[in-house]
Amino acid sequence: MSPLPPLIVVSSGEPSGIGPDISLALGNRAFAARLAVLGDPTLLAARARDLKCNVALKTCREVADVGPHVPGTLAILPVALATAVTPGRLDTRNAPYVLDMLRRGAELCLAGTAQALVTAPVQKSVITQSGVAFSGHTEFLAGITGATQPVMLLAGKTLRVALATTHLPLRDVAAALDRAKLESIIRITHRDLQRRFRIARPRLLVLGLNPHAGESGTLGTEEQTIIEPAVRALVAEGLDVVGPVSADTAFTPESLERCDAVVAMYHDQGLPVLKALSFGEIVNVTLGLPIVRTSVDHGTALSLAGTGRARPDSLFAAVELALAIA
Repeated sequence: MSPLPPLIVVSSGEPSGIGPDISLALGNRAFAARLAVLGDPTLLAARARDLKCNVALKTCREVADVGPHVPGTLAILPVALATAVTPGRLDTRNAPYVLDMLRRGAELCLAGTAQALVTAPVQKSVITQSGVAFSGHTEFLAGITGATQPVMLLAGKTLRVALATTHLPLRDVAAALDRAKLESIIRITHRDLQRRFRIARPRLLVLGLNPHAGESGTLGTEEQTIIEPAVRALVAEGLDVVGPVSADTAFTPESLERCDAVVAMYHDQGLPVLKALSFGEIVNVTLGLPIVRTSVDHGTALSLAGTGRARPDSLFAAVELALAIA
């Protein structure tokens, strides 16, 4: 008997956003996997009717009931909503539903029952308004899985960007940078590029924090006190790491030809370049977790929910990458 293909579970995200829409689109695409969407079957059936989506939904009470994916069908692992959903209208009562899907997916992966978790977008604001401290998928999944240092990496077709800090106000970034933490982030990025992406000797380009990488201390000292010492220590360990490099010159074609990933100091330092190059095809990968987790590169797009205008390309790419890693 041939072994079953990997099981990829997809958390369908904020129910009033486009997460259900793009999750349903998976049903009409071929994947060499077992594929199951976490979500409320009633919600998904209603959204399928709104979208005139011709996909047969199969509710699977047990994970063992999820068979190899067949285009035209979609397996659903049921998670119950707290209250009915109107597309485009947020409701804090459904915040626990969103978190329950993430917990269920992570637990299936931790148990080895599923081989990867793919996440559709969530709305951080409605979760925090419900009374739950929530800064994002990355930190939430780290808490569930016991990971001490998760790393957010976004991967396009020609560029990968890892982040030293994630969802912080810009005024807090410098204070959040720490040499030991930066070394750990770079080590994890290096290790998972080998382990997850099968790059034998990853080459990493580390950006400076300040304009012109601090210009020898005249525009800031973080390069001299944090980034340069971290890079030197890692080079001494045998890692192929270069930096700090000024962000305004780091993304030239010549520079990117010589690296497998860029380590940016903050969210909007590296991601605008990546999204300008590959928007809609980018996959968010959480490194440093004991499970495989990928996600889309966009938000909940509340105004598009239920309209049929949401593009599922990034979710397709996230499933394909999760499958390749798994």
